[in-house]
Amino acid sequence: MIHTRVTQLLGIAHPIIQGGMQWVGRAELAAAVSNAGGLGILTALTQPTSDDLRREIDRCRSMTDRPFGVNLTILPTLSPPPYAEYRRAIIDGGVGIVETAGYKPQEHVDAFKAAGITVIHKCTAVRHARSAVRMGVDMISIDGFECAGHPGEDDIPGLILIPAAADAIDVPIIASGGFGDGRGLVAALALGAEGITMGTRFCATVEAPIHDTIKQLLVANDERSTNLIFRQFGNTARVVQTGVSDEVIEISRRPGAVFDDIAHLVRGAGGRHALESGDVDAGIVWGGLVQGLIHDIPTCADLIDRIVSDAERIMSRRLPAMLAGPE
Repeated sequence: MIHTRVTQLLGIAHPIIQGGMQWVGRAELAAAVSNAGGLGILTALTQPTSDDLRREIDRCRSMTDRPFGVNLTILPTLSPPPYAEYRRAIIDGGVGIVETAGYKPQEHVDAFKAAGITVIHKCTAVRHARSAVRMGVDMISIDGFECAGHPGEDDIPGLILIPAAADAIDVPIIASGGFGDGRGLVAALALGAEGITMGTRFCATVEAPIHDTIKQLLVANDERSTNLIFRQFGNTARVVQTGVSDEVIEISRRPGAVFDDIAHLVRGAGGRHALESGDVDAGIVWGGLVQGLIHDIPTCADLIDRIVSDAERIMSRRLPAMLAGPE
């Protein structure tokens, strides 16, 4: 067993956390990860309303008696969702762990901490990690450039970002972006993290509530199979390379291109349809560089057991043998 401050504070057996992914972070996946000894995460804004989130929390609790969390991502939009209502649903639902992400989370952090909830804040830069610690969060999830979703605008990979964060803050760090096997877990621990978050890797599991065609795509792809979109709009996002994301890149490179030129290709409803139907031409599919390390579609339990076993073998046998030197 690998024990860290992350496992201790979250009450989980293994320092492995499922990313809070839009359309994917549902009860089926979150409960499976938690039952396997990791931490499953529901995605609040996947649910259409706060009442739907309440029902999803109840559904997840009916599927696991182990800790699970909820992700609440705060987006800087002109018409924001009713965050206070989602926040109240999380608190009323008795959820003990929340992952916040995004824009100015202070009021949410304050409310969650007042309710006795452990708060993990996800960020992509050391300066943002420092700010979140000052806000009072309990842990930082630091997202390297390898990740799916929004890696920030600094383009700093985990090999640098994780130890830089560890040097700068005292709260436990969870490493995110590019993790999918035992080697990555050991590397994250060596760099100063005390756990890992996996998103894309958990999409390619039996319990992930997405179409098998998408799962098979992740298996077939390699580490080159992503596109970076929205770069010129200051909101870089890493997605799976498909015909749709190729088209987004092509249109975006045209002189004078604006976001409205690609809006019809990147709408959330299209991405949801792609995940649920398997039609990769329906919308954007999010995925990270870790696709190059995905070779099968195991259950969450089998995946977590394999990662932990491989990590323990590396730490107990391979690395000590290197220290011992030749006989």
